[in-house]
Amino acid sequence: MAEESKKKTSNKKVNTEAKAADTIVGDATAEIKNEEENTVEVTDTVNIPPEQADEAKPQPVAKENRRGGKALREENERLKERVLDAEEKYKRLLAECENIRQRNEKESTKLYDIGAKEVLAKLLPVVDNFERAMAAIPDEDKDRPFESGVANIYKQLMVSLEGVGVTPMNCAGEQFDPAFHDAVMHVEDESMEENVIVEEMQKGYMYKDQVLRFSMVKVAN
Repeated sequence: MAEESKKKTSNKKVNTEAKAADTIVGDATAEIKNEEENTVEVTDTVNIPPEQADEAKPQPVAKENRRGGKALREENERLKERVLDAEEKYKRLLAECENIRQRNEKESTKLYDIGAKEVLAKLLPVVDNFERAMAAIPDEDKDRPFESGVANIYKQLMVSLEGVGVTPMNCAGEQFDPAFHDAVMHVEDESMEENVIVEEMQKGYMYKDQVLRFSMVKVAN
């Protein structure tokens, strides 16, 4: 009896477990069916009204609006012309300013040279007196302190004049040129060619490329 009751109890457990398994399987199968019923195939077609379909289509861009409207293009062309015109005006003004600067610089230099020539020309008699004084010093006295001091001052003066552009002509033996020389005497000298400067009686000077003082010369006929 005890064994039969045990068998019945075990059979009840087995049956209970089987029913539970069938219940779980059944629920899972029902859920899968529900999911399959609710799934929409991609290949299914959806009916859309024609007017909505036309509105959904991308609209083509008008030809005149593909690169901006006509008014916008015209405005762009006008701006380009204004830019080119402004650039040309700027170049002309820049060239004009450069010309004015160069012209003012030349005029300033010219005025400076005119003033400098007037001052330097007044110093030339002082140079002449220095040269006469040194020419009058005997050779045996040239090494004395006073005489050597005069010579040194003369050298310093000539270096200063050369530094500002004053140079002596030293034209003895050259061909006479009225643009630089002033003939004050003519001599007959067969050893010299015609119109050759025999002697420079008063030294002439140049200031840069201009005559500061004409040379007073003796010319051979």
